[in-house]
Amino acid sequence: MKVYSSVDEFPGLPNAVVTIGTFDGVHAGHCKIIQRLNEVAKETGGETLLLTFFPHPRMVLQPDDSDLKLITTMEERKLLLKKNGIDHLIIQPFSKEFSRISATEFVRDVLLGKMGMKTLVIGYDHHFGRNREGSYKELEEMATMYGFRLEEISKQVIDEVDVSSTKIRKALLVGDVEAANKLLGHDFTLQGEVVKGDRIGTLLGFPTANIKIQESYKLIPDDGIYAAMVEVDQVLYKGMLYLGTRPTVDGKKHTSEVNILDFDQDIYGKTITVFLKTRIRGDMHFDNLEQLKEKMKEDLKNATKLLS
Repeated sequence: MKVYSSVDEFPGLPNAVVTIGTFDGVHAGHCKIIQRLNEVAKETGGETLLLTFFPHPRMVLQPDDSDLKLITTMEERKLLLKKNGIDHLIIQPFSKEFSRISATEFVRDVLLGKMGMKTLVIGYDHHFGRNREGSYKELEEMATMYGFRLEEISKQVIDEVDVSSTKIRKALLVGDVEAANKLLGHDFTLQGEVVKGDRIGTLLGFPTANIKIQESYKLIPDDGIYAAMVEVDQVLYKGMLYLGTRPTVDGKKHTSEVNILDFDQDIYGKTITVFLKTRIRGDMHFDNLEQLKEKMKEDLKNATKLLS
């Protein structure tokens, strides 16, 4: 998959099969659109092109709204789109200026003029352009006027999947990663650099890799202990992830740390990926470290059983 940092950087294609959207999570509904995109490209001898935007439009148009958290970072999204067979990905910087482009200008000057679009595949009830003024009816008129093929993924197909990014976010915020993973069609992940911690886990007999998640907009699931798989240098290991403020120790700073089972390597400075499977329990306060240690032994048994 070739990645471009703006529309202006993209050289254009003779037969671009295009779709547009934020594709946060690259969930099962998104995959229906991508599947059809790939089918059309194969039928017509074209190449698939996905146009997405960053920052998320809501972050630009509603800067005071700090509630929006995204299921995937852009790096995570790239990996998922690549796995789904996208040939070209354009990550267009979204700005207030870009948001003012009319629907007609967007189709004529961007999709046709700069990308070489021959087919446009969109999800049901898709709107675009200034103030989301562009509708499917308007696209139909422009398809006839400018001579491109237009396909809409039907409401029936979308309803069959019964998934939305909002549903997934709600599930994650209450720690229900199993429900979120089912809607996503893949495991929810956390990715970050391993940094030095205060080694409390090591003292308890459960050494952990502290993960620094750079992106402030990344959604973090509800606090607790999770059974997880951990990818280090392209190798998968079983693990036990902790998300929370460590109320037994200090209860102040929120941490993301993972105990990688049967693992003894120096991985400081490396980027690792944690695939969340299920939540074992919520975060808890204990009277002393010994009680915490005994509970972690129980957590380990549960995690090992769940991952076996």
